[in-house]
Amino acid sequence: MKITSIKTGATKGHTMQLWVRVETDTGIVGLGECVHGGHQAVAIIKDLTPRLIGEDPFAIDALFEGIRRSLVFEGGFAGALITALTGIEIALWDVKGKALKTPVYELLGGKFRDDIRVYCDCEVEPGMGMSEIREVVDGVMEAGFTALKIDLDMFAYGHTHEETVWYKKDKYNMTPSHWEHERMVELASMVVEAAGKDFDVAADLHTRLDKHSAIRLARDLEPLHLMWLEEPIPPENVDTMREITQATSTPICAGENLYLRHGFRDLIEKHAVDIIMPDIPKCGGLSECRKIANMAELYSMPFAPHNVASPIGTMASAHVCATVPNFLVLEFHWHHRDFWSTITDGGNIIKDGKITLTDRPGIGLELNYDVARQHQYPGTTWFE
Repeated sequence: MKITSIKTGATKGHTMQLWVRVETDTGIVGLGECVHGGHQAVAIIKDLTPRLIGEDPFAIDALFEGIRRSLVFEGGFAGALITALTGIEIALWDVKGKALKTPVYELLGGKFRDDIRVYCDCEVEPGMGMSEIREVVDGVMEAGFTALKIDLDMFAYGHTHEETVWYKKDKYNMTPSHWEHERMVELASMVVEAAGKDFDVAADLHTRLDKHSAIRLARDLEPLHLMWLEEPIPPENVDTMREITQATSTPICAGENLYLRHGFRDLIEKHAVDIIMPDIPKCGGLSECRKIANMAELYSMPFAPHNVASPIGTMASAHVCATVPNFLVLEFHWHHRDFWSTITDGGNIIKDGKITLTDRPGIGLELNYDVARQHQYPGTTWFE
Protein backbone atom coordinates (compact mmCIF):
# COMPACT_ATOMS: atom_id res chain seq x y z
CA MET A 1 0.00 0.00 0.00
CA LYS A 2 1.24 3.48 -0.88
CA ILE A 3 0.06 7.02 -0.14
CA THR A 4 -1.29 8.63 -3.31
CA SER A 5 -2.55 12.01 -2.06
CA ILE A 6 -3.19 14.14 1.02
CA LYS A 7 -5.97 16.70 0.93
CA THR A 8 -7.48 19.11 3.44
CA GLY A 9 -10.77 20.81 4.23
CA ALA A 10 -11.70 22.96 7.19
CA THR A 11 -14.87 23.56 9.18
CA LYS A 12 -15.65 26.37 11.57
CA GLY A 13 -16.35 24.68 14.90
CA HIS A 14 -14.90 25.81 18.23
CA THR A 15 -11.86 26.86 16.21
CA MET A 16 -10.71 25.91 12.72
CA GLN A 17 -11.33 22.16 12.57
CA LEU A 18 -8.82 21.09 9.93
CA TRP A 19 -9.59 17.76 8.25
CA VAL A 20 -6.73 15.79 6.73
CA ARG A 21 -7.59 13.04 4.22
CA VAL A 22 -4.91 10.51 3.29
CA GLU A 23 -5.71 8.51 0.16
CA THR A 24 -3.98 5.28 -0.88
CA ASP A 25 -3.55 3.17 -4.00
CA THR A 26 -5.85 0.49 -2.54
CA GLY A 27 -8.79 2.86 -2.25
CA ILE A 28 -8.59 3.01 1.56
CA VAL A 29 -8.94 6.56 2.81
CA GLY A 30 -8.00 7.75 6.30
CA LEU A 31 -9.35 10.88 7.97
CA GLY A 32 -7.56 12.91 10.61
CA GLU A 33 -8.16 16.22 12.34
CA CYS A 34 -5.97 18.87 13.90
CA VAL A 35 -6.80 22.09 15.74
CA HIS A 36 -5.23 25.50 16.41
CA GLY A 37 -2.93 25.23 13.41
CA GLY A 38 -4.89 27.73 11.34
CA HIS A 39 -4.08 28.55 7.75
CA GLN A 40 -0.42 27.85 8.49
CA ALA A 41 -1.17 24.17 9.03
CA VAL A 42 -3.06 24.03 5.73
CA ALA A 43 -0.06 25.44 3.89
CA ILE A 44 2.37 23.15 5.70
CA ILE A 45 0.38 20.02 4.81
CA LYS A 46 0.34 21.11 1.18
CA ASP A 47 4.11 21.56 1.25
CA LEU A 48 4.69 18.21 2.95
CA THR A 49 2.46 16.18 0.65
CA PRO A 50 5.05 15.55 -2.12
CA ARG A 51 7.38 14.06 0.49
CA LEU A 52 4.72 11.55 1.52
CA ILE A 53 3.44 10.45 -1.87
CA GLY A 54 4.56 6.86 -2.50
CA GLU A 55 5.37 6.17 1.16
CA ASP A 56 4.04 3.27 3.21
CA PRO A 57 1.15 4.60 5.35
CA PHE A 58 1.76 1.87 7.95
CA ALA A 59 5.14 3.41 8.91
CA ILE A 60 3.42 6.05 11.03
CA ASP A 61 6.08 6.84 13.64
CA ALA A 62 8.90 6.71 11.11
CA LEU A 63 7.13 9.11 8.72
CA PHE A 64 6.28 11.52 11.54
CA GLU A 65 9.73 11.52 13.10
CA GLY A 66 11.57 11.59 9.79
CA ILE A 67 9.79 14.75 8.69
CA ARG A 68 10.00 16.35 12.13
CA ARG A 69 13.74 15.81 12.42
CA SER A 70 14.35 17.12 8.93
CA LEU A 71 12.56 20.36 9.84
CA VAL A 72 13.99 21.17 13.27
CA PHE A 73 15.12 24.56 11.94
CA GLU A 74 11.60 25.28 10.69
CA GLY A 75 9.84 24.64 14.00
CA GLY A 76 10.17 20.88 14.43
CA PHE A 77 9.51 20.96 18.16
CA ALA A 78 6.27 22.96 18.40
CA GLY A 79 3.66 25.11 16.72
CA ALA A 80 1.84 24.78 13.41
CA LEU A 81 4.35 22.32 11.95
CA ILE A 82 3.70 19.78 14.71
CA THR A 83 -0.04 20.42 14.49
CA ALA A 84 0.02 19.78 10.73
CA LEU A 85 1.96 16.56 11.24
CA THR A 86 -0.57 15.60 13.91
CA GLY A 87 -3.45 15.80 11.44
CA ILE A 88 -1.55 13.58 9.02
CA GLU A 89 -0.59 11.15 11.80
CA ILE A 90 -4.19 10.65 12.92
CA ALA A 91 -5.30 10.03 9.33
CA LEU A 92 -2.54 7.42 8.94
CA TRP A 93 -3.82 5.57 12.01
CA ASP A 94 -7.27 5.58 10.43
CA VAL A 95 -5.82 4.10 7.24
CA LYS A 96 -3.95 1.41 9.13
CA GLY A 97 -6.94 0.43 11.23
CA LYS A 98 -9.20 0.19 8.19
CA ALA A 99 -6.63 -1.81 6.23
CA LEU A 100 -6.23 -4.28 9.10
CA LYS A 101 -9.96 -4.21 9.88
CA THR A 102 -9.33 -3.34 13.50
CA PRO A 103 -9.92 -0.34 15.80
CA VAL A 104 -6.99 1.95 16.47
CA TYR A 105 -7.04 1.15 20.20
CA GLU A 106 -6.13 -2.46 19.38
CA LEU A 107 -3.10 -1.25 17.41
CA LEU A 108 -2.06 0.91 20.38
CA GLY A 109 -1.95 -2.06 22.73
CA GLY A 110 -5.57 -2.71 23.60
CA LYS A 111 -8.03 -1.18 26.06
CA PHE A 112 -7.84 -0.59 29.78
CA ARG A 113 -11.46 0.58 29.62
CA ASP A 114 -14.44 0.54 27.27
CA ASP A 115 -15.94 3.87 28.34
CA ILE A 116 -14.15 7.22 28.25
CA ARG A 117 -15.43 9.72 30.81
CA VAL A 118 -16.01 13.20 29.37
CA TYR A 119 -16.40 16.57 31.08
CA CYS A 120 -18.27 19.53 29.61
CA ASP A 121 -16.67 22.95 29.21
CA CYS A 122 -19.67 25.18 29.91
CA GLU A 123 -20.72 28.79 29.56
CA VAL A 124 -20.63 30.38 33.00
CA GLU A 125 -20.29 34.17 32.66
CA PRO A 126 -18.62 36.38 35.30
CA GLY A 127 -21.69 38.38 36.27
CA MET A 128 -24.09 35.46 36.68
CA GLY A 129 -26.10 35.03 39.81
CA MET A 130 -27.00 31.74 41.46
CA SER A 131 -30.20 31.19 39.48
CA GLU A 132 -28.38 31.65 36.15
CA ILE A 133 -25.57 29.37 37.25
CA ARG A 134 -28.03 26.68 38.32
CA GLU A 135 -29.61 26.86 34.86
CA VAL A 136 -26.24 26.27 33.17
CA VAL A 137 -25.23 23.48 35.53
CA ASP A 138 -28.64 21.81 35.29
CA GLY A 139 -28.31 21.81 31.49
CA VAL A 140 -24.97 20.04 31.71
CA MET A 141 -26.38 17.49 34.15
CA GLU A 142 -29.43 16.87 31.98
CA ALA A 143 -27.08 16.09 29.10
CA GLY A 144 -25.68 13.26 31.21
CA PHE A 145 -22.30 14.67 32.23
CA THR A 146 -20.81 14.08 35.68
CA ALA A 147 -18.14 16.78 35.45
CA LEU A 148 -17.76 20.29 34.04
CA LYS A 149 -15.26 23.11 33.70
CA ILE A 150 -15.70 26.87 33.99
CA ASP A 151 -13.50 29.84 33.11
CA LEU A 152 -12.46 32.00 36.07
CA ASP A 153 -10.31 34.49 34.14
CA MET A 154 -13.43 36.53 33.72
CA PHE A 155 -12.04 39.53 31.86
CA ALA A 156 -9.71 37.70 29.53
CA TYR A 157 -12.16 37.57 26.64
CA GLY A 158 -13.87 40.90 27.05
CA HIS A 159 -16.90 39.73 29.03
CA THR A 160 -19.21 42.70 29.57
CA HIS A 161 -21.98 41.34 31.75
CA GLU A 162 -24.01 44.10 33.39
CA GLU A 163 -22.38 43.49 36.77
CA THR A 164 -18.83 43.83 35.47
CA VAL A 165 -19.00 46.32 32.62
CA TRP A 166 -17.89 49.11 34.92
CA TYR A 167 -14.71 47.30 35.84
CA LYS A 168 -11.88 48.40 33.53
CA LYS A 169 -9.14 45.87 34.11
CA ASP A 170 -5.68 46.43 32.64
CA LYS A 171 -5.58 43.52 30.19
CA TYR A 172 -1.80 43.18 30.49
CA ASN A 173 -1.49 43.23 34.28
CA MET A 174 -1.61 39.68 35.68
CA THR A 175 -2.50 40.69 39.25
CA PRO A 176 -6.26 40.60 39.92
CA SER A 177 -7.72 43.22 42.23
CA HIS A 178 -9.22 42.27 45.58
CA TRP A 179 -12.69 42.55 44.04
CA GLU A 180 -11.79 40.28 41.12
CA HIS A 181 -10.15 37.70 43.38
CA GLU A 182 -13.20 37.54 45.61
CA ARG A 183 -15.49 37.32 42.60
CA MET A 184 -13.54 34.36 41.21
CA VAL A 185 -13.82 32.53 44.52
CA GLU A 186 -17.53 33.36 44.72
CA LEU A 187 -18.17 32.20 41.17
CA ALA A 188 -16.44 28.87 41.71
CA SER A 189 -18.25 28.40 45.00
CA MET A 190 -21.66 28.95 43.40
CA VAL A 191 -20.91 26.45 40.63
CA VAL A 192 -19.77 23.81 43.12
CA GLU A 193 -22.87 24.41 45.25
CA ALA A 194 -25.14 24.15 42.20
CA ALA A 195 -23.42 20.98 41.01
CA GLY A 196 -23.53 19.15 44.33
CA LYS A 197 -21.09 16.82 46.04
CA ASP A 198 -21.33 13.99 43.48
CA PHE A 199 -20.34 16.20 40.53
CA ASP A 200 -16.75 17.22 39.64
CA VAL A 201 -15.89 20.84 38.85
CA ALA A 202 -12.68 22.16 37.27
CA ALA A 203 -11.74 25.80 36.75
CA ASP A 204 -9.54 27.35 34.04
CA LEU A 205 -7.37 30.48 34.28
CA HIS A 206 -5.77 30.42 30.79
CA THR A 207 -2.33 31.45 32.18
CA ARG A 208 -3.65 34.88 33.24
CA LEU A 209 -2.23 35.24 36.78
CA ASP A 210 1.12 35.93 38.41
CA LYS A 211 2.65 33.63 41.01
CA HIS A 212 1.45 35.13 44.27
CA SER A 213 -2.07 35.71 42.89
CA ALA A 214 -2.25 32.11 41.70
CA ILE A 215 -1.17 30.74 45.08
CA ARG A 216 -3.65 32.92 46.93
CA LEU A 217 -6.51 31.88 44.65
CA ALA A 218 -5.62 28.17 44.74
CA ARG A 219 -5.50 28.22 48.54
CA ASP A 220 -8.81 30.06 48.83
CA LEU A 221 -10.38 27.46 46.51
CA GLU A 222 -9.15 24.50 48.57
CA PRO A 223 -12.44 24.02 50.50
CA LEU A 224 -14.24 23.44 47.18
CA HIS A 225 -12.21 20.31 46.36
CA LEU A 226 -11.99 21.18 42.67
CA MET A 227 -11.10 18.48 40.17
CA TRP A 228 -8.32 20.89 39.22
CA LEU A 229 -7.30 24.53 38.71
CA GLU A 230 -6.02 24.87 35.17
CA GLU A 231 -2.97 26.83 34.00
CA PRO A 232 -2.78 29.72 36.48
CA ILE A 233 0.48 30.72 34.75
CA PRO A 234 2.16 29.67 31.47
CA PRO A 235 3.42 26.09 31.89
CA GLU A 236 6.71 26.92 30.16
CA ASN A 237 7.67 28.59 33.46
CA VAL A 238 8.21 25.19 35.05
CA ASP A 239 9.91 26.22 38.30
CA THR A 240 7.29 28.85 39.12
CA MET A 241 4.48 26.43 38.28
CA ARG A 242 6.07 23.94 40.66
CA GLU A 243 6.07 26.55 43.45
CA ILE A 244 2.35 27.10 42.92
CA THR A 245 1.62 23.36 42.86
CA GLN A 246 3.59 22.76 46.06
CA ALA A 247 1.85 25.66 47.82
CA THR A 248 -1.69 24.28 47.61
CA SER A 249 -3.78 21.14 47.94
CA THR A 250 -5.89 22.26 44.96
CA PRO A 251 -4.69 20.07 42.05
CA ILE A 252 -2.94 22.07 39.32
CA CYS A 253 -3.36 21.01 35.69
CA ALA A 254 -1.52 22.27 32.58
CA GLY A 255 -0.26 21.44 29.10
CA GLU A 256 -2.81 22.31 26.42
CA ASN A 257 -0.28 24.48 24.58
CA LEU A 258 2.76 22.24 24.93
CA TYR A 259 4.03 19.98 22.14
CA LEU A 260 5.59 16.53 21.98
CA ARG A 261 7.30 14.70 24.84
CA HIS A 262 9.97 17.40 24.75
CA GLY A 263 7.46 20.00 25.91
CA PHE A 264 6.16 17.88 28.80
CA ARG A 265 9.40 16.39 30.13
CA ASP A 266 10.37 19.06 32.66
CA LEU A 267 6.77 19.63 33.73
CA ILE A 268 6.48 15.93 34.58
CA GLU A 269 9.93 15.20 35.95
CA LYS A 270 9.88 18.22 38.29
CA HIS A 271 6.33 17.46 39.51
CA ALA A 272 5.44 21.00 38.44
CA VAL A 273 1.78 20.04 38.05
CA ASP A 274 -0.51 17.38 39.45
CA ILE A 275 -2.29 16.57 36.16
CA ILE A 276 -1.19 16.91 32.53
CA MET A 277 -3.51 17.85 29.68
CA PRO A 278 -1.99 17.52 26.21
CA ASP A 279 -4.28 18.38 23.30
CA ILE A 280 -4.00 15.18 21.27
CA PRO A 281 -5.13 16.55 17.84
CA LYS A 282 -2.62 19.37 18.21
CA CYS A 283 0.59 18.40 19.99
CA GLY A 284 1.80 15.26 18.24
CA GLY A 285 -1.03 12.81 17.68
CA LEU A 286 -1.97 9.39 18.97
CA SER A 287 1.39 7.67 19.25
CA GLU A 288 3.13 10.70 20.75
CA CYS A 289 0.42 11.43 23.31
CA ARG A 290 0.36 7.83 24.44
CA LYS A 291 4.08 8.18 25.10
CA ILE A 292 3.43 11.40 27.05
CA ALA A 293 0.80 9.60 29.15
CA ASN A 294 3.18 6.70 29.79
CA MET A 295 5.89 9.13 30.90
CA ALA A 296 3.46 10.82 33.29
CA GLU A 297 2.41 7.47 34.74
CA LEU A 298 5.97 6.90 35.95
CA TYR A 299 5.46 9.96 38.17
CA SER A 300 1.96 8.99 39.39
CA MET A 301 0.45 11.78 37.32
CA PRO A 302 -3.06 11.56 35.78
CA PHE A 303 -3.66 12.24 32.08
CA ALA A 304 -6.68 14.46 31.26
CA PRO A 305 -6.46 15.58 27.62
CA HIS A 306 -7.56 19.03 26.54
CA ASN A 307 -9.94 18.78 23.60
CA VAL A 308 -11.73 21.30 21.38
CA ALA A 309 -12.00 18.91 18.42
CA SER A 310 -15.03 17.72 16.48
CA PRO A 311 -16.27 14.12 16.94
CA ILE A 312 -13.44 12.94 14.65
CA GLY A 313 -10.62 14.33 16.78
CA THR A 314 -12.53 13.55 19.97
CA MET A 315 -12.96 9.90 19.04
CA ALA A 316 -9.30 9.69 17.97
CA SER A 317 -8.37 11.05 21.40
CA ALA A 318 -10.66 8.51 23.05
CA HIS A 319 -8.66 5.67 21.48
CA VAL A 320 -5.55 6.96 23.28
CA CYS A 321 -7.46 7.46 26.54
CA ALA A 322 -8.60 3.85 26.41
CA THR A 323 -5.05 2.50 26.13
CA VAL A 324 -3.32 4.20 29.08
CA PRO A 325 -3.85 3.30 32.75
CA ASN A 326 -3.59 6.86 34.13
CA PHE A 327 -6.44 8.39 32.11
CA LEU A 328 -8.68 10.68 34.19
CA VAL A 329 -11.20 12.50 31.96
CA LEU A 330 -11.48 13.97 28.42
CA GLU A 331 -12.76 17.45 27.56
CA PHE A 332 -15.84 18.26 25.42
CA HIS A 333 -16.12 21.79 24.02
CA TRP A 334 -19.03 21.67 21.54
CA HIS A 335 -21.96 21.77 23.98
CA HIS A 336 -23.78 24.57 22.12
CA ARG A 337 -23.03 23.54 18.53
CA ASP A 338 -26.00 21.75 17.03
CA PHE A 339 -24.05 20.07 14.25
CA TRP A 340 -21.98 18.03 16.74
CA SER A 341 -24.45 15.17 16.26
CA THR A 342 -24.72 15.41 12.47
CA ILE A 343 -21.17 16.10 11.29
CA THR A 344 -20.26 12.39 11.37
CA ASP A 345 -22.08 9.09 10.86
CA GLY A 346 -21.85 8.34 14.58
CA GLY A 347 -24.54 10.72 15.82
CA ASN A 348 -23.92 11.98 19.34
CA ILE A 349 -20.95 9.89 20.40
CA ILE A 350 -21.26 11.09 24.03
CA LYS A 351 -23.98 9.36 26.04
CA ASP A 352 -24.40 9.75 29.81
CA GLY A 353 -21.15 11.68 29.93
CA LYS A 354 -19.12 8.90 28.32
CA ILE A 355 -17.81 7.78 24.93
CA THR A 356 -18.14 4.04 24.41
CA LEU A 357 -15.57 2.67 22.00
CA THR A 358 -16.83 0.31 19.32
CA ASP A 359 -15.15 -2.36 17.23
CA ARG A 360 -15.40 -0.32 14.01
CA PRO A 361 -12.05 -0.28 12.20
CA GLY A 362 -9.77 2.73 12.29
CA ILE A 363 -10.98 5.69 14.31
CA GLY A 364 -14.54 4.44 13.89
CA LEU A 365 -16.25 7.50 12.44
CA GLU A 366 -16.75 8.95 8.97
CA LEU A 367 -17.22 12.64 8.21
CA ASN A 368 -20.54 13.81 6.81
CA TYR A 369 -19.00 15.97 4.11
CA ASP A 370 -22.27 17.73 3.26
CA VAL A 371 -22.82 18.90 6.84
CA ALA A 372 -19.17 19.77 7.33
CA ARG A 373 -19.09 21.89 4.19
CA GLN A 374 -22.10 23.89 5.34
CA HIS A 375 -19.74 25.22 8.02
CA GLN A 376 -16.65 25.54 5.82
CA TYR A 377 -14.00 27.78 7.35
CA PRO A 378 -13.68 31.09 5.46
CA GLY A 379 -10.73 31.35 3.10
CA THR A 380 -10.05 27.61 2.87
CA THR A 381 -10.33 25.14 -0.01
CA TRP A 382 -12.33 21.92 0.19
CA PHE A 383 -10.23 18.76 -0.36
CA GLU A 384 -8.62 19.99 -3.55
